[in-house]
Amino acid sequence: MTTNPKVTLVTCKALPNLFPGEEGLLDELASRGCDPQIKVWNDPDVDWADAGMVVVRSVSDYAADRPAFLEWTRQLRRVQNSKDVLNWNTDKHYLKELAAMGLPTIPTNWLEPSQKLTKHQIHTRFPAFGEFVVKPAVSSGVRDVGRYTTVDIRQRQAAMRQVQGLLGEGRSVMLQRYVEEIDLHGEISLVFFNGLVSHAVEKRSALHPASVTNPEMHEAVLTADSADSVAWTWGEQIRCVLHNYVRARLGHDEQFLFNRVDLVPDGKGSFLVMEVSLVDADLYLGSTPGALGNFADAISARVHW
Repeated sequence: MTTNPKVTLVTCKALPNLFPGEEGLLDELASRGCDPQIKVWNDPDVDWADAGMVVVRSVSDYAADRPAFLEWTRQLRRVQNSKDVLNWNTDKHYLKELAAMGLPTIPTNWLEPSQKLTKHQIHTRFPAFGEFVVKPAVSSGVRDVGRYTTVDIRQRQAAMRQVQGLLGEGRSVMLQRYVEEIDLHGEISLVFFNGLVSHAVEKRSALHPASVTNPEMHEAVLTADSADSVAWTWGEQIRCVLHNYVRARLGHDEQFLFNRVDLVPDGKGSFLVMEVSLVDADLYLGSTPGALGNFADAISARVHW
């Protein structure tokens, strides 16, 4: 029987081996003196009291039952990222709070079920021109996300059906103008481990103009490298706002084991943050040499503290 500290990597049923590129994580952790295993978060047969340090990874189905997911986190003795992070980061209303603290974000029109909006009221909140994006405030990846154009009546009608459907399910909706800089400059993901930028990933747009989104149809094309000086500078700005937010919530700071920030250059020397992923982030560990080892180092440092 091993005496090495136990690490449980948590996933969902659809991804039994974690995200692509993470297949070697068990071996990397074992080589660093850990006793790693993979478990599904809502498997009733798992004894979470004996899970050691729990590292939340590919829980891509949490949005289907966020209350159950958060209830599951409450039984965990030690989890990364923390229970408070898993709470606020599973609802994208956090972007509103981060924007208020100075983080450059994509301007968003928030539609709430409690507003009881009529069809006309919803329509007046659509952009008058260009393309726009509809997404639920609680979602994972590009699930239930639609990109539409204002010049096609069928697209506007499809967008209306999507918004009404989400609101009818009691889900908050985000309306955002599609940022054309994504097509010009690409989308960038900065990946942090224990507060330091590990690598940067450049992606093509994951959304195409369509009335129905399908995750399998929106595969991003990736290029990746170690973070350059610009990424480091942006990463520091983002890190500062995030940790100010944590201090405002908790009264003290805390470090994130992992964090992925999706952003797009604004064409003016700065950036717009699209999302901060601290729960089910694909960290693109197979995209660049050293990334998998960097993450294993970060986990090992935590578990051996």
